[in-house]
Amino acid sequence: MSVRVVVADDQEIVRTGLAIMLNAQPDIEVVGEAGDGRQAVELARRLRPDVCLLDIRMPGIDGIEATRLLAGPAVADPLAVVVITTFDLDEYVYAALRAGARGFLLKDAGTALLGQAVRAAASGDALIAPNITTRLLKAFAGTAPAPVPRQPVDPLTEREEQVLALVARGRTNAEVAAELFITLSTVKTHVTSLMNKLGARNRVEVAIWAFETRRIEL
Repeated sequence: MSVRVVVADDQEIVRTGLAIMLNAQPDIEVVGEAGDGRQAVELARRLRPDVCLLDIRMPGIDGIEATRLLAGPAVADPLAVVVITTFDLDEYVYAALRAGARGFLLKDAGTALLGQAVRAAASGDALIAPNITTRLLKAFAGTAPAPVPRQPVDPLTEREEQVLALVARGRTNAEVAAELFITLSTVKTHVTSLMNKLGARNRVEVAIWAFETRRIEL
């Protein structure tokens, strides 16, 4: 079955371009388009797509607030959100991840990376543009105001620490499996255990926790 996507961008030419790139991929289907954040939230809640692709700077409700409304901590049944923008600004990335986004891309990422990010979000993974990922997470772990990092309900095992380090560096499950010489199902088990122990909703929150607690140093 195709990954169903809602695309939101206030610039029609950009929105159309994104839709064309996604629809050109055999396993992805754009089921709705929105020109502002409020419309995006309403459309996503009605259509329940597999992934919402949201621009950050939109009139009314911006992409960050739309992400919070669709995937934030207060949402009982959150949707997968990938945030996309032309602005490579640190505060945007951190705010998007804090709001619940599973991915963050620049608009010049290209068709291949865009498709990867949508598929990753749909499957529960996270993909952040490689030129953004760890540099920004590390910077904000030391400078952004945030609650005191929660401690795990149970100590992490040695293998979980290894998986944590790779997840925090943006590795996919398949890449973690290859680097640690373990099966994909074993990686998924460890990631699920990490999420349960840390009270994290997704692997992006796991990565943020790793940087906030200085478990990972680059």
